[in-house]
Amino acid sequence: MLNRRSFSSSLVLPVVTAAAAHPLFAQAATAAVGQAAPEFSALDTAGKSHKLSDFKGKLVVLEWTNPGCPFVRKHYSGDAVGNMQSLQKEFTGKGVVWLAINSTETGSADYLTPARLAIWIGEKQAQPSATLMDESGKVGQLYSAKTTPHMYIISPQGVLVYAGSIDSVASARVDDIKTATNYIRQGLSEALAGKPISMANTKPYGCSVKYKT
Repeated sequence: MLNRRSFSSSLVLPVVTAAAAHPLFAQAATAAVGQAAPEFSALDTAGKSHKLSDFKGKLVVLEWTNPGCPFVRKHYSGDAVGNMQSLQKEFTGKGVVWLAINSTETGSADYLTPARLAIWIGEKQAQPSATLMDESGKVGQLYSAKTTPHMYIISPQGVLVYAGSIDSVASARVDDIKTATNYIRQGLSEALAGKPISMANTKPYGCSVKYKT
């Protein structure tokens, strides 16, 4: 396990729950590329509920995040070309729904309350469609999210079409962003062009998700 810098918090906020199935989405099934994406619901940092099936007909990105993780901080570096913020801005501008999900449990030193997480997202000038809280870990476990970041792409038909890392260089060095192949940019560009995703499965890298035990 990699060492991570920590944030502290003492407040307990709403728990994420799995939702009833929509016809385009699987019910309480483990996520697998080529299969229907498991349905879920979660509250965002402002307390608004979101269901995956709310976004049927659109490409959806799921991004597991934790601001305490150096790999996440790498990809949110403010001056890096191709960082997470630029990807969010580029593809939400093309109609893609981008859901950042934090599955860090409340007892972890890395846990941020919804208000503090929203502040961090704002400070980074990030532009996800929503930032979702998953303190219970139920959504993360549905998708077998292992690391931060761990990335997924869901087709407009509700099928999981990509799962894995954000890019091809498994490091926490900001300078590596510009030389790596960004699998999310590549996959979304292919999907938007009506092409199959050429790299549908890759090995995720980063800090382990701090699930509730």
